[in-house]
Amino acid sequence: MYLTVKETAEYLSMPESYIESMIVQNKIRTVYDGEQYLIFKEQFNTHLEQMEKYKKQLADYYSEPIPEDIDVKDED
Repeated sequence: MYLTVKETAEYLSMPESYIESMIVQNKIRTVYDGEQYLIFKEQFNTHLEQMEKYKKQLADYYSEPIPEDIDVKDED
Protein backbone atom coordinates (compact mmCIF):
# COMPACT_ATOMS: atom_id res chain seq x y z
CA MET A 1 0.00 0.00 0.00
CA TYR A 2 1.33 3.40 -0.95
CA LEU A 3 0.80 6.57 1.08
CA THR A 4 1.12 10.24 0.25
CA VAL A 5 3.49 12.46 2.21
CA LYS A 6 0.59 13.73 4.31
CA GLU A 7 -0.69 10.22 5.07
CA THR A 8 2.82 9.08 5.93
CA ALA A 9 3.25 11.98 8.33
CA GLU A 10 0.01 11.04 10.06
CA TYR A 11 0.96 7.35 10.15
CA LEU A 12 4.34 8.09 11.74
CA SER A 13 3.07 10.99 13.90
CA MET A 14 5.68 13.33 12.43
CA PRO A 15 5.44 16.69 10.66
CA GLU A 16 5.15 16.70 6.87
CA SER A 17 8.24 18.89 6.57
CA TYR A 18 10.31 16.19 8.31
CA ILE A 19 9.03 13.51 5.94
CA GLU A 20 9.82 15.76 2.96
CA SER A 21 13.36 16.38 4.25
CA MET A 22 13.87 12.62 4.66
CA ILE A 23 12.76 12.14 1.04
CA VAL A 24 15.22 14.78 -0.17
CA GLN A 25 18.02 13.08 1.80
CA ASN A 26 17.05 9.71 0.23
CA LYS A 27 16.38 8.17 3.64
CA ILE A 28 12.85 7.20 2.61
CA ARG A 29 12.26 5.34 -0.64
CA THR A 30 9.55 6.88 -2.79
CA VAL A 31 7.85 6.58 -6.15
CA TYR A 32 7.02 9.76 -8.06
CA ASP A 33 3.85 9.39 -10.13
CA GLY A 34 4.20 12.72 -11.95
CA GLU A 35 2.17 14.67 -9.38
CA GLN A 36 3.25 13.56 -5.94
CA TYR A 37 5.60 11.29 -4.06
CA LEU A 38 4.17 7.98 -2.94
CA ILE A 39 5.74 6.05 -0.08
CA PHE A 40 5.47 2.31 0.42
CA LYS A 41 3.99 1.82 3.89
CA GLU A 42 5.58 -1.57 4.59
CA GLN A 43 9.12 -0.13 4.61
CA PHE A 44 8.41 1.32 8.07
CA ASN A 45 7.21 -1.92 9.69
CA THR A 46 10.68 -3.25 10.47
CA HIS A 47 11.80 0.11 11.81
CA LEU A 48 8.72 0.47 14.03
CA GLU A 49 9.12 -3.09 15.34
CA GLN A 50 12.77 -2.41 16.20
CA MET A 51 11.82 0.83 17.97
CA GLU A 52 9.19 -0.97 20.06
CA LYS A 53 11.72 -3.68 20.93
CA TYR A 54 14.29 -1.04 21.94
CA LYS A 55 11.73 0.82 24.08
CA LYS A 56 10.86 -2.43 25.88
CA GLN A 57 14.53 -3.24 26.50
CA LEU A 58 15.12 0.25 27.85
CA ALA A 59 12.08 0.04 30.14
CA ASP A 60 13.26 -3.37 31.41
CA TYR A 61 16.74 -1.97 32.05
CA TYR A 62 15.44 0.99 34.04
CA SER A 63 13.00 -1.13 36.06
CA GLU A 64 15.71 -3.58 37.14
CA PRO A 65 16.80 -2.97 40.75
CA ILE A 66 20.39 -2.00 41.43
CA PRO A 67 22.22 -5.03 42.90
CA GLU A 68 24.12 -4.64 46.14
CA ASP A 69 27.86 -4.56 45.71
CA ILE A 70 29.54 -7.62 47.18
CA ASP A 71 32.81 -5.76 47.80
CA VAL A 72 31.32 -3.07 50.02
CA LYS A 73 33.00 -3.02 53.41
CA ASP A 74 31.45 -1.20 56.30
CA GLU A 75 34.38 0.66 57.79
CA ASP A 76 33.66 3.12 60.58
